[in-house]
Amino acid sequence: MKIIELHHPYCPTQLVDEPIVLALGFFDGVHLGHQAVIERAKQEAQARGLKLAVMTFKQHPKLMYLSEMATPIHYLTTNQRKAELFAQFGVDILYLIDFTREFSLQSPQAFVDTYIVGLQAQVVVAGYDYTYGKPDIANMQTLPTHAQNRFAIVEVAQLTHGDHKVGSSNIRELIASGQIEAANAELGYIYETTGMVVHGEKRGRTIGYPTANVQTTADELLPGRGIYVVAFHVDGNWYQGMASIGYNVTFASKTGLTCEVHVLDFDEMIYGKNVKIRWYHYLRSEIKFDGIEGLIQQLDQDQVNTRAFFAEKGSIC
Repeated sequence: MKIIELHHPYCPTQLVDEPIVLALGFFDGVHLGHQAVIERAKQEAQARGLKLAVMTFKQHPKLMYLSEMATPIHYLTTNQRKAELFAQFGVDILYLIDFTREFSLQSPQAFVDTYIVGLQAQVVVAGYDYTYGKPDIANMQTLPTHAQNRFAIVEVAQLTHGDHKVGSSNIRELIASGQIEAANAELGYIYETTGMVVHGEKRGRTIGYPTANVQTTADELLPGRGIYVVAFHVDGNWYQGMASIGYNVTFASKTGLTCEVHVLDFDEMIYGKNVKIRWYHYLRSEIKFDGIEGLIQQLDQDQVNTRAFFAEKGSIC
């Protein structure tokens, strides 16, 4: 997949000089609803013998309108993770746009002229709720007017799961509340975060459960507090593990919220290395124990439960 980063106003020589089918959206999480858009666009591209392109933004458009005191946005997928998923789902070209103030000041018509027609889109595919400006004046109902018969438009209907639509906001709520398996069901894959292994307080090694203290990427969403079954990726390999997100309440730690992973059957020094964590299953809440023995007994049981989970699953990834 070819990745092209654009900053407004872009230089035409940066673009792929051929007709395309273009899928539009912010695609945070690249969840099942987004995958339906990409799949429909892929079908259109194959039917017409064209390449499939996706256009999305480096930053959430909401950032342009939030004050400095507002709650920061935590993403389900970094731009790198999005690119990995797009490639996995058959996208040929990724246009990654800087959502700057200058970009945001374009009129809806200018956006269509420059970022749809300008990219040589023959067909545009987007979800039913896609907007390209203020929702009341730039939406899927107004797009035909701005298109001026220069490209075909395909609208993908809402995808539901149970009694609600599949959407990034709901998935964030599920992950933040520890409902990781429900989130994975709507993502269509196992939720993944990234980070770097840093030095911690090293208590785990004194009780037989050394942990990798992972400094996670600041704008990625971590699951809610608790103990989880995870897969841990380092140096090109995946390992079974159990992760703790919490405040080390048994030891009255003052380090703040931490993400620590005990990697099963692993004994290597990995400080400073970039890692990935895939979140499979919520085991239990964070518990404050009266003493070390109670904690060790619980960790023993957590390990048994983690091995049992993967034994039943039959695969680590």
